[in-house]
Amino acid sequence: MTLTPAYGRDYKSKKAIEEAFNNNVDFIIADITNPYNGKPVNKSDLMGTGEREVFVRYGNLRKITSIKIK
Repeated sequence: MTLTPAYGRDYKSKKAIEEAFNNNVDFIIADITNPYNGKPVNKSDLMGTGEREVFVRYGNLRKITSIKIK
């Protein structure tokens, strides 16, 4: 599943994304194969879905990184 920062936010590093994700900051689902495409989601929402990893776009959506869901 691919996510993008929500509410106009952007991140400059993977460390900043991981910190925000672990603090339950919202991201937007940007995955056309997902029925919730375009909806906000955070780490606690994803914990019960069985997702093990998400990809997050950052740097004006030009870069991408993966985050393991623990």
